[in-house]
Amino acid sequence: MNMARTWAGARDTVRRHPLLRDTLLTVGVVGVALVTDSSAQARQATTTNDVMGFALGMLAVAARRRFNRVALGACVVAAIVFLARNGQHQPMLTGAVALLLYTYVTRTDRRTAWLTAGGIAVLMFLGGLLCQTSEGDNLGVLAWLGMSVAIGDATRSRRAYIAEVEERAQRAEQSRDEEARLRVVQERLRIARELHDVVAHHIAVIKVQASGAKHVLAHRPDQAGPALDHISRAADTVLKEMASVVGLLRNSPDASEAIEPTRGLARLPQLLDSLTSAGLRVEHHQVGEPRDLPVLVDMAAYRIAQEALTNAQKYGDGTARLTIHYTPETVTLDITNAIGATTARHGSGYGILGMRERAAANAGTLMAGPRGPNWFAVHANLPTPGWETGQ
Repeated sequence: MNMARTWAGARDTVRRHPLLRDTLLTVGVVGVALVTDSSAQARQATTTNDVMGFALGMLAVAARRRFNRVALGACVVAAIVFLARNGQHQPMLTGAVALLLYTYVTRTDRRTAWLTAGGIAVLMFLGGLLCQTSEGDNLGVLAWLGMSVAIGDATRSRRAYIAEVEERAQRAEQSRDEEARLRVVQERLRIARELHDVVAHHIAVIKVQASGAKHVLAHRPDQAGPALDHISRAADTVLKEMASVVGLLRNSPDASEAIEPTRGLARLPQLLDSLTSAGLRVEHHQVGEPRDLPVLVDMAAYRIAQEALTNAQKYGDGTARLTIHYTPETVTLDITNAIGATTARHGSGYGILGMRERAAANAGTLMAGPRGPNWFAVHANLPTPGWETGQ
């Protein structure tokens, strides 16, 4: 156990210090070269050229990381010069050339690597032939160089593959983060739109009824009861719808299903009644045969009608017209209201923006703006694909 920990610690230390790693590698290459040289040249005494060859090889290996190309070129030249003077390959220089070539291959492209390796191999092989070295020595040199290039190429490919995998993982993580941020923004917009639709209409009704109740209390106290009843019902409705939205935000399916009110145009009669009680006269017309709509389209149609009529109640002269037109492919809403001569508008504009967003979310369109000098109109067209009459 202690031996394993010691080995793991030494390995981590070597990995963290490139210079130490190169030094150990140099010692290893020297050891192999000494064994090879002593077995192959046992009958010959060590010469000054041998010592110089070992020294140059050690320097070249030690400099392979920072000065790879210079060290490789110098080592190849030294190996050929040694071959020309001694008539045989110097093991240390041959090993140094192979190691430097491996490092070079891991840092360049495949075509350049093989061309460079081929040029070095040809030089050293022809030098061996000219110096009449043994065929085994020449083939051994070629084998060392070929093995170095093959291992270096495999190492470079593996590193490139790992780098690509890490880059893909990083891009995927960034994409997930961006998608999550986008979903958060979209959810915030949806919540803001829903809260606006839920609160704005009922608060407007409460405001009108409260103003009416104040006036009635001053002159006819006995008739204040209906206005207060309308205020109570509107407050109760807005509380229920707020509880519905909060329930959805809490991600509690059971609770949201229990408190979710009936959505869509089925609630239109209650909406018209509440607006009538608040003093808005609405002419409601229906064209075509009503039918069940997709849930999202039905909800969007109701919310658009609610927002447009609420704006008519707040900014108009007390009259509005609502027309719902059913066709096999679409449902169309037209809401118009007369603009009072003394009406001043102080809205935020979020209501119209919310209506446009609801229409766009269902692949529909919405236009809102003045129509002539005295009218304001909202026109919404919502497609209903796959919900033709009779289905």
